[in-house]
Amino acid sequence: MDDIPIGLLTGILIFLIILSGFFSGSETGLVSLNRYRLRHLAKTGHKGAIRASRLLERPDRLIGLILLGNNFVNLLASSIATIVALRLMGEKGILVSTIILTFVILVFAEVTPKTMAVLRPERIAFPATYVLSPLLKIFYPIVWLVGIIANGTLKLFGVSPERDEANQLTKEELRIVLNEADALIPQRHQSMLTNILDLEKVTVDDIMIPRNEVTGLDLDENWSDLVKQLTNTQHTRLPVYHSDINNTIGLIHVRDTLHLLNDQNADKKDLEPLINDAYFIPESTSLHTQLLQFQRQKRRIGLVVDEYGDIQGLVTLEDILEEIVGEFTSEAITSIKDIHPQEDGTYLVDGSATIRELNRSMDWDLPTDGPKTFNGLLFEQLETIPEPGTSLLISGFPVEIVQIKDNMVKTARVTPQQITPPGDVDTDKD
Repeated sequence: MDDIPIGLLTGILIFLIILSGFFSGSETGLVSLNRYRLRHLAKTGHKGAIRASRLLERPDRLIGLILLGNNFVNLLASSIATIVALRLMGEKGILVSTIILTFVILVFAEVTPKTMAVLRPERIAFPATYVLSPLLKIFYPIVWLVGIIANGTLKLFGVSPERDEANQLTKEELRIVLNEADALIPQRHQSMLTNILDLEKVTVDDIMIPRNEVTGLDLDENWSDLVKQLTNTQHTRLPVYHSDINNTIGLIHVRDTLHLLNDQNADKKDLEPLINDAYFIPESTSLHTQLLQFQRQKRRIGLVVDEYGDIQGLVTLEDILEEIVGEFTSEAITSIKDIHPQEDGTYLVDGSATIRELNRSMDWDLPTDGPKTFNGLLFEQLETIPEPGTSLLISGFPVEIVQIKDNMVKTARVTPQQITPPGDVDTDKD
């Protein structure tokens, strides 16, 4: 070393600092790569992305190679800096060289390249793979040995280098990604995608038409009444039953009955060959599962039953699709049958209205983790059958009971003005 000129040693030292910056920036750049964009680029044939993907398949080996190179370069740079300092300043130069080299490495070999790599990971990582890929093959035995020791230590803490759990998005993380993709995905599409994620949280009894609102054909009625009902119905498919909907024997498509409506000799017995088997759905079935079942069964309508087999309501394929894409029609609030706007700005709401329908139509925030209908929510809050004139607060909305019928809230008046924090409930009787 004494025969090597100081100028050459200084040049080698500068080169080693550049190498140290290369290793530091490469490590940060590769780790900072967006894994999903990386996979996309690799699938499209981007060579840099393909090499980076291969290196990141075993991050333990990649980190081992980079640290091996970085530590070797830094130690060699420290030795050369010490030699140069001894020649120029003697023993006191050791402290000076340590301070200066620490500052230089910190600024030019750590902070600067790593910051650049975080801001522009692809511009740093992809070119670096040209060097790192062959280096990994050359120093594979050393990297492998280091990896064996390091991985053995990791296993003591229950960590496997082959697991990729950190790169798996949860549903909530995916929801955040969708909500922050305003520049890439239209708001309407964002809403549809997030609604799809919510399908598993919602069950068919959340969106079903309750049994008291289900329209069907009672075969115990006379033929003229059945003809009138078939002629005036707005539905394409109807349940068919005897006396009570719990005695449903099947479903009938109104289109298949058209030839009977003008036949003077037709009778309700002629309907029986047209009746299809009923399709029953447990009330706890998630919308995601039921959507797949409708697709597999080639059906569009099903009857929802409880644990005792009693029919609770009816759900259609359209109901589930509306949970994803929203209402198929652009109905105004005034045309929604369960909501009746008043001149004073309040709303008369039918007790049979579902909570999800009210929240979606009115942009309210009524609790959905309990009863499914507005009547059920009022009963849960009051814990008794109220009398007309009883008032309460639900999620900050003043509600007044207007009409009670058959031990149910027939109508309630809602003032859409939050005056207390959501969740507060207060009751009093006028």
